[in-house]
Amino acid sequence: MIRRWLPFIAGAGIVIWVTALVMLALTAEGPQRFGELYLAILLINVAGMVALLVLIGGRLADFVRDWRRHVPGSRLRGRTLLMFGGLAIAPLLMVFTFSVLFLTRGIDGWFHAEVRQGLTDALGLSRAALDLRMREYLDRTLGMADRLAAESGAGLYFALDEELRNSDAEELIVASAGGQTVAYIRAGIQHALPAALPADLLLQLRQGRPHVSLQPAPGGGYQVRAATQVLSVAGTHSPLVLIATYPVPQRLSDLAGTVQQAYQQYGQLSYLREPLKAAFVLTLSLVLLMALLAAVYGALYFSERLVRPVQDLIAGTRAVAKGDFDTRLLRPSHDEIGFLVTSFNDMTKKLARAREEAERSQAAVEAERAALAVILARLTSGVLSLEPDLRVRVANQAAGVILGVDFKGAAGRPLAEIAAGHPLLAELHAVLQRHLAAGESEWREQVTLRADAGRRELVCACTSLPGDAGAQGLVLVFDEVTQLLQAQRQAAWGEVARRLAHEIRNPLTPIQLSAERMRRKLMRGLGAPEAELLERSTHTIVQQVEAMKQMVAAFTEYAKAPEMHISELDLSALVRQVADLYHAQDPRVAFGLSLDLKASLLEADPGRIRQLLNNLLTNSLEALDGHQNPVIMIETRRLGDRVALAVTDNGPGFQDGLLEQAFDPYVTSKPKGTGLGLAIVRRIVEEHGGTVEVDNAPEGGARVRILLPATAREARRAEGRREKA
Repeated sequence: MIRRWLPFIAGAGIVIWVTALVMLALTAEGPQRFGELYLAILLINVAGMVALLVLIGGRLADFVRDWRRHVPGSRLRGRTLLMFGGLAIAPLLMVFTFSVLFLTRGIDGWFHAEVRQGLTDALGLSRAALDLRMREYLDRTLGMADRLAAESGAGLYFALDEELRNSDAEELIVASAGGQTVAYIRAGIQHALPAALPADLLLQLRQGRPHVSLQPAPGGGYQVRAATQVLSVAGTHSPLVLIATYPVPQRLSDLAGTVQQAYQQYGQLSYLREPLKAAFVLTLSLVLLMALLAAVYGALYFSERLVRPVQDLIAGTRAVAKGDFDTRLLRPSHDEIGFLVTSFNDMTKKLARAREEAERSQAAVEAERAALAVILARLTSGVLSLEPDLRVRVANQAAGVILGVDFKGAAGRPLAEIAAGHPLLAELHAVLQRHLAAGESEWREQVTLRADAGRRELVCACTSLPGDAGAQGLVLVFDEVTQLLQAQRQAAWGEVARRLAHEIRNPLTPIQLSAERMRRKLMRGLGAPEAELLERSTHTIVQQVEAMKQMVAAFTEYAKAPEMHISELDLSALVRQVADLYHAQDPRVAFGLSLDLKASLLEADPGRIRQLLNNLLTNSLEALDGHQNPVIMIETRRLGDRVALAVTDNGPGFQDGLLEQAFDPYVTSKPKGTGLGLAIVRRIVEEHGGTVEVDNAPEGGARVRILLPATAREARRAEGRREKA
């Protein structure tokens, strides 16, 4: 509300101040003029100061508020205010000090003794001149009275007329002692009546004393009145009086009046000396105070005007720093500040265009990055993009799957830090460090990684990313060829098994038949000891031939590619059936079943799944041979679109050296084992598109974990991917 009235208040203050200065200038005409204008000057100055105080209060309140709120530019405005205020106030105080000094000394100079003495002497000189003229006129009047003493009647009037023409008198009056006019004559005027004579004049004349005095003339100036008795006039019995009026020369009258007026004014000034000085000092102080207030207001106003463009620039700079490149400032003037504002606006325009270009480039980069991310996500090869200091830049999903690492949020983290809890990545990091230490930034190598879940074979290729300042990082691409190598080994072992089965199967039957024929023909002609020896020998041959036939059957089973007969399978019922069968064969073994009802239905080949369970339980029973409290745990679980099957025993577990080769054919730690049980299990799992892992359970014993697709479509899709690999 007050801000809206500030311009009107400022205009009124300027008018009041100018009026006060004009009135103060008018007081220089004299003390009388000063006395007339003093009250008006005082009131006008007070009104001006009130207006300025209101203006200063409003500006100062705004400044203090901005200072407390730390508004940009308030500190600069404060320094500018101090500078402007100092530059304005210091000269004003200096001028005021010297003005007061000169004023008081000037007023004191008016009342020097020489001035007073000069005025006194001038006044005395003027009075002496007038006194001399008055005595001269009195003498003339006395002579005139002596000459008129002998006249009477009409002769008196003619004598007066004669005396008037022969003298410098303007008026001659002959009157009685009581004041009645006897004869009257005035130069240039006829038939006029004289003025009444003063009583004191008549009293003095009756006492016989002549009278002379200086009186103001009716038309201005002065005149001398001289009066005396006419001792004897013919025809009268009482004395008469003669009153003569003489004009004082105009020059002498003016000089006397001027001297008298100057002396009177000097007396007044002398009386008002100290009040006059106090009044002048007070008036000058009021003017100074108004000037100081005006200077303060001007400093506040112009500091705000000067700092306002800077504040706008600061606000604009902060807006630009926050990303608002559309900020535009109004050009305040055509000086350097205006040039700076124009440059700022040009800068924001260029920044806005640059941001648009950057956004378009960023959008293009993001589009390319999204396309690259899609490509990387669909790649079956693992891709790791690393900084020169081996910090992770990009890692695709396949890399996490192959290495068993979740790379979400890994961007910017050191590879060594991530590898701390992941053994496969730790081994790969060691291989990478070895090549970097040898100065090899581009290399290819097949790497074998060992973990608790088994051995992983990776084919790795590393190359450096070129940049303006040299290498800008590394790209490591790797493929897991474990299944490929295993498939190659399985194909080779299958061919070996097929040939072994073919070569071994042919002589086994003749050997068995020949042994039985020998036993039947020779038993009749031998004695008891020889017959018993023959029986034992032929029985051993037949038994070993049967074992060889079983081995040949296993070879045949491993070598052939059976046809899949997929149907809906109740996995829980099959697990219970197989477990009951093996428990009936060996009641000392405790079977623990944890079956998920959601995992009951499965699309698979029932015969192959039964063979898988038989192989797993057979291995577990053989491992638990001689164990005091044998236990076998079978668990099923539904994991999304897959079914998990886990078989765990509390036997000795896998040996460290055999864990990595557990699925290789003919690898076994049992004296009578063929080493094909787990190999066939793995083949059955892969035929169904699943995965299998072996490890040692934390509480001890061997554990086999199988993950199978729940539907035949997923199984066929996985089988197709495996055949392509």
